[in-house]
Amino acid sequence: MALKAVPIWVCANHSDSQLGFWDWGHKRSTGSGSRRSLDLGGFRKWQCSGVMLGQRAKTPVEDEKPLTPELSSKEETQITGSRGFHKDLNSLPRPLSATDLSSSPSAGSNGSPGAYSEAAALKAYPKCETVPCDEFEAAFKAVELWLVDKAVLPIENSVGGSIHRNYDLLLRHRLHIVGEVQLVVNHCLLGLPGVRKEELVRVLSHTQALDQCEIALSKLGIVRVTADDTAGAAQFVASNGLRDTGAVASARAAEIYGLDILAERIQDDSDNITRFLILAREPVIPGTVRHHKTSIVFSLEEGPGVLFKALAVFALRGINLSKIESRPQRKRPLRIVDDLNKGSAKYFDYLFYIDFEASMAEPRAQYALGHLQEFARFLRVLGCYPMDTAL
Repeated sequence: MALKAVPIWVCANHSDSQLGFWDWGHKRSTGSGSRRSLDLGGFRKWQCSGVMLGQRAKTPVEDEKPLTPELSSKEETQITGSRGFHKDLNSLPRPLSATDLSSSPSAGSNGSPGAYSEAAALKAYPKCETVPCDEFEAAFKAVELWLVDKAVLPIENSVGGSIHRNYDLLLRHRLHIVGEVQLVVNHCLLGLPGVRKEELVRVLSHTQALDQCEIALSKLGIVRVTADDTAGAAQFVASNGLRDTGAVASARAAEIYGLDILAERIQDDSDNITRFLILAREPVIPGTVRHHKTSIVFSLEEGPGVLFKALAVFALRGINLSKIESRPQRKRPLRIVDDLNKGSAKYFDYLFYIDFEASMAEPRAQYALGHLQEFARFLRVLGCYPMDTAL
């Protein structure tokens, strides 16, 4: 699925049992078709959104810029006349930014529905209300400032791989992973009512959505135009009445913005799955009834086979590793290693993120982390949470 088609969603009023976090710290103290880009203004890259279940904030975020371009009365008549179309797209609130959250702690607004992340949020919390954020950082801050209770954000995709920005933010912020959501995504080709797909000259969507629909779009022979996100692309086509332009987005985006579905399931790979993490201020109490997963991050001492030893602590106890990700340490990117033959050598210094299938309530998981701590310079548990096994 298109990673940009997976914004962040924030959830509120789903209380969890409190439990202190584990943190050991330092033990010694794209496609072959024609491609263009389009500036969508308010549609930010990695748009974030959220869900809220409880009391909503009383003070809305001020709109610094309109979400969509100004429409003339003629254009507005043309657009609002489409069946099922939202009567005033400009009334859709601008997503919260990190600046908004810092300056206006009571800020809150409805989300712009239609992005794939909305489906992920509703899968986790079917009765949630959405609150948008325009970047991942804003979603983390929204939870930290008690504006919302939880954040649901993408961490990896079966086609596009890991979202490294969110791995970095997990370490930077003190939120806890309390759940995960796996979502199957299907791309649709959307257009204004009455338009046939053969009439389209160009198609607008996030670059990864376009890449994942390479075969279908190549057969149509239309120009691909990159946008910041899939739902924003659908809204842009609708608000500007672009009859020669389609959008690759979700079926829900078509319903919301009054577009017709010209073709369904146009992705090249039918198995297109994105995994989301649910973050909260407090961790959940790990159990043993359901299958649990634990996420950790650590750095290692220098030495031959030290990474092998780190992974072996899990294998020795029959614990399956489902994910491993390495990220260079930003504050200490290079490590100097003395070599008597050739002088000093410099190597990248890494942080390792691992997901393993065991609960912190199990002794084997506790023993494995205790063993790992013996040669890890830094070790932190990001969360222990029930696995999502339903697609």
